[in-house]
Amino acid sequence: MNDLLQRTPDDWRRLGGLDTAEEIQHQPAIWRALADELGAQRARIESFLGDWLADPGRRVILTGAGSSSYIGEIAADELDSAWPAQVRAIASTSLLTHPALYLDAERPTLLVSFARSGNSPESLAAVELVRRNVGDTRFLNITCNADGDLARQGEDRDDTLNLLMPDGSCDRGFAMTSSFSAMLLAVLAVLGRDAWDTRVQQIAQLAQHAEIALQDWAPAVAALARQPFERIVYLGSGPLEALAKEAALKVLELTSGRVLALANTCLGFRHGPKSVLDRQSLVVVFRSGATIAQPYDQDLLDELRRDQVAASVLAVGADHGDQARPDFAAPPLPFSDAWLAPLWLLMAQQFALHKSAALGLTPDNPFPDGTVNRVVQGVTIHS
Repeated sequence: MNDLLQRTPDDWRRLGGLDTAEEIQHQPAIWRALADELGAQRARIESFLGDWLADPGRRVILTGAGSSSYIGEIAADELDSAWPAQVRAIASTSLLTHPALYLDAERPTLLVSFARSGNSPESLAAVELVRRNVGDTRFLNITCNADGDLARQGEDRDDTLNLLMPDGSCDRGFAMTSSFSAMLLAVLAVLGRDAWDTRVQQIAQLAQHAEIALQDWAPAVAALARQPFERIVYLGSGPLEALAKEAALKVLELTSGRVLALANTCLGFRHGPKSVLDRQSLVVVFRSGATIAQPYDQDLLDELRRDQVAASVLAVGADHGDQARPDFAAPPLPFSDAWLAPLWLLMAQQFALHKSAALGLTPDNPFPDGTVNRVVQGVTIHS
């Protein structure tokens, strides 16, 4: 019996969830491999980036579709505050429909694309759009698939660097799990401003804590998913708002839309979205490590528990040794919210997996009718 999965591999195979279960479980190993590979590729990466981030006249756009766009949203503000260059997260789905709002032909632009398969039509079209409409461009493709169209089209181009994630990160299952966390840690490390060795060591440290969290949280998460919640609300402040979006998307995807999942900020939730709560609702708050944000998070947790409208209100975050210990806790780490996001996401990924199985679905392919696909289909790119 595996502590994370709470089932045997044969059980998961019978339930159609073995790939997803393994891909959640092996993330600490993927992160360690990523740290090793970034260390080996340091010279290549630094040569490609040069002084780009230090120039206030230059831009960096973090892009992707769906889960990949949330990677950019988690990382963008921290990177923007660290460097003179402007760093923005703009989904490829927005770039394609409203390029005039987002692209500046006269401002040098580095497009950072996140792509699990590298075969999504929006990913490929966004690169061509920027190349065609901006005078001075560079492209950093952070992808999990060396054989994907994005990586292949970037080969042997002076303006492009393909940064491949470790073997095993290109999830076989429907939902992005290890691919998401690997690409998020990669962009934080590659574009971060701390000393290179510090950034790489942080990935290894997170891997160590992830192993403990997976083991410690697994029984409680599996039990939680067996409860008949019909509405799941994830809340997070700052970079953790995008983490909440990714957590909610995992529920929607793996339950084939049978369980409603929403995301918001802790302060924003009171402004209308709170009305979604009922006695079939679960609320999960990703607690921020930022000093100013912590009392806001706690105020909302106290309020929701006092109201007793939702069936359950839980917190995920660092244990600071006070009375407000999170329900899913890890030791305090001197890392930012963006860096800690992959650790907190482990709870949400497991919950979505177990909820899918509890509903009698097949987590590796929750849409056997093909109405939603692992690599998006049906997109026509218009000029």
